[in-house]
Amino acid sequence: MTKEEKYTLAKWAMNHALENGAQEVSVNISNNQSSSVEVREEKIDKLEQALQSNLSIRLFVDKKYSSHSTSRLNKEDLARFIEEAIEGTKYLSEDEFRTLPDPELYYKGDGPDLGSLDENFGNVDPEEKIKLAFAAEKEILGSNERIISVSSSYYDGLNERVMVNSNGFEGDTANSYFGIYTNVSVKGDGDGRPESGWGETAIKYNELKKRGTGTIALKRALDKIGAKKIESGTMPMIVENRVVSRIFSPLINALDGSAIQQKNSFLIDKLGEKVASDKLTLTDDPFIIGGRGSRLFDGEGMATKKRTVFEKGVLKRYYIDTYYGKKLEMEPNSGATTNLVFETGDKDLDALIASVKKGIFVTGFNGGNSNGSTGDFSYGIEGFLVENGEIVKPVTEMNITGNMKTLWANIGEIGNDVREDSSWRTPSILFNDVDFSGL
Repeated sequence: MTKEEKYTLAKWAMNHALENGAQEVSVNISNNQSSSVEVREEKIDKLEQALQSNLSIRLFVDKKYSSHSTSRLNKEDLARFIEEAIEGTKYLSEDEFRTLPDPELYYKGDGPDLGSLDENFGNVDPEEKIKLAFAAEKEILGSNERIISVSSSYYDGLNERVMVNSNGFEGDTANSYFGIYTNVSVKGDGDGRPESGWGETAIKYNELKKRGTGTIALKRALDKIGAKKIESGTMPMIVENRVVSRIFSPLINALDGSAIQQKNSFLIDKLGEKVASDKLTLTDDPFIIGGRGSRLFDGEGMATKKRTVFEKGVLKRYYIDTYYGKKLEMEPNSGATTNLVFETGDKDLDALIASVKKGIFVTGFNGGNSNGSTGDFSYGIEGFLVENGEIVKPVTEMNITGNMKTLWANIGEIGNDVREDSSWRTPSILFNDVDFSGL
């Protein structure tokens, strides 16, 4: 289905809903393509390809609200689907806060190309995809006597969407992705079988790094051999950029309008207050060319804007959509993040490690949770003991405990090794005075 055909069908569905009793309507039509190949022991282990089209519709009927989706896109089936959805909505309870956004907040068009789509998507030969997966496996297969198993995969996908709202919005988006991933397990000490993985991703096929995932995955697995607990203590913690999101997500979740309204946030009523270290300055920037979270409008059609989230530790914004904006009597500003960009320091990861007399470099989290209301957390970690600025030995089966507000107030340094293959562009971060539980 072409983009023009999607628009035509979306507008028809919107008008059919309006003609059958809905006062406001929002319609999305999306199609998603994906393929993947996984190889193991020089054989194809899994080969998948999918193509899906879907229509979702949000209905506002007599101050009542519901949302529905279907993959049946012929008009006869859709007409019956929409009519039954409207009738069902009439049985729901009223919710005066459910409306479409103010049209003044909508994206009006003519935005820049954000570089989120490979125009040549679909031109990669299936045989080439298989070759790339095998090549990633062959990088290390048989290269070390400790290797137990190796698996590698190639994957790609395309997501396209058009959206129309009955009070004036029209917009469309498209994004693509390509990736290669390798996982390896090795013989450790005793019965141990350390394993690790590494992946590379890109928006455009020609920009995908096609070599190196196996080599890196093997090194990371071998580095884990002999990992043990060490004595408990309070010490600095360096968190690798690829896993910072585990302790960063509770901070961002605490800014969500639903968490604020439902009293499930440890940052309620903290706007304008200092809640973290002055080293934390964070910007939400939707306009980065090639950014994984870049977009011109959000899921409601509201125009995106570049905004400061934290400025030198001071909380500057919550994430408020239309519904929770009305409930909280706050101006909506989108309920979702785009590209989250840290103000970085001047040290790379090696320099952060070199600055620590005794601490732990965390490369992975194993279970645990954070309480959204209080910010109290407990996580299992793995990584390496650092002494006198050097990695000494691997550690595992240890826990960190504390409170998110205290943790983020105790930032020692923010690295400059920004992870650019994620919408959360996290650097490695050094935290002071973290409680570790071990022996």
